[in-house]
Amino acid sequence: MKHLFTLLAAVLFTATTFAQVGINTSSPHESAALDITSTTRGLLVPRMTAAQRDAITTPSQGLIIFCTDCASGEGELQVKLTSIWKSLHDGGDVNDPRSLAIGDTHQGGIVFYLDGSGGGLIAAVENQSNGIRWYNGSYVTTGVTGTAIGTGSANTTSIITVQGAPAISYAAGLARAYEGGGYIDWFLPSKDELNKMYENIGQGNVLGLGNVGNFADYSYWSSTENGNYYAWRQNFNSGNQLNGVKNYTYDVRAVRAF
Repeated sequence: MKHLFTLLAAVLFTATTFAQVGINTSSPHESAALDITSTTRGLLVPRMTAAQRDAITTPSQGLIIFCTDCASGEGELQVKLTSIWKSLHDGGDVNDPRSLAIGDTHQGGIVFYLDGSGGGLIAAVENQSNGIRWYNGSYVTTGVTGTAIGTGSANTTSIITVQGAPAISYAAGLARAYEGGGYIDWFLPSKDELNKMYENIGQGNVLGLGNVGNFADYSYWSSTENGNYYAWRQNFNSGNQLNGVKNYTYDVRAVRAF
């Protein structure tokens, strides 16, 4: 305790004598009241929960804290303005939703596509099957030729309408039956949706995130058909999109839109 008082006295003496304080530097910058120099340590500001922050009596404009349970539990730096707290990560209000990014966990899965308007696509956090057929036992044309992003849900509905029960015995029905995160609008991705999943959160690693979706080095079914006998699949080891005979068994990963 004696050493602490000595240190505080020294800092106060320096501040009152020179109107500036330098830590690890004998020549603090002329624009700084406090200049800390270090290449091995950082500045640790007060850490508190949002409730503790809100309990501060008359917080001063410019007050900086680290909110430990903000930003979905990740924590963030915040500064007090005249009437509100602002987060420093993007300048948004602390009550604003944090901007989503590819690879974020959100609404029961992992974000793998953003449409630029606040929506996008989410992949389930795990496979729904490690080997299931595309069809329900009969080679019929379901008419699901949609390949583009945004067509997977309609594809899935059409497949189930044509192939019928028991739905969980084939890929599209199993994807639709998934209820991860409490959501019931999951579907089997279209050809392009499946490829975007591979590129962004799978082994394609286009964004440098790695295989954050924890996909197997195996083929996954899409909901895009290619005639009576074939549907599109994608190998998550090589990235190749290939025709798969509908009675073959490949993996299933359900997706949903938000």
